[in-house]
Amino acid sequence: MSWMAGIFYLPRIFVHFVEGKKAGQQVDRLAIMGRKLYGFMTLMMMIAITLGSWLWLGYGVTGAWLHVKLLLVGFLLAYHWWCRIKVKQMEAGHLEHSGKYYRWLNELPLFITIGILIMVVVKPF
Repeated sequence: MSWMAGIFYLPRIFVHFVEGKKAGQQVDRLAIMGRKLYGFMTLMMMIAITLGSWLWLGYGVTGAWLHVKLLLVGFLLAYHWWCRIKVKQMEAGHLEHSGKYYRWLNELPLFITIGILIMVVVKPF
């Protein structure tokens, strides 16, 4: 849950950074917050992936729903690394897109998480 909280919150920091910079506000603190949050959520990601792998190895590969779930977790990992690139850009003092762009991308992990939950709870196939 801590990893997911970070994934949901970090793009909001990107939004505030872009919009604050455009408005001429001091945004250095947001870059520091983003770096620290990314470090924390990376640690939580490693714990989640380790425990998830341990569970997966204990139960084995059972059903196509697990393959879909693992694919969706892979998308979350890719999103996590995309956030790393954006944190580095933010620390350099610029993000290349608008606040609206980051707001829309903030919704992406929500849809991925819903897909994961459906696969785990419903096991449709």
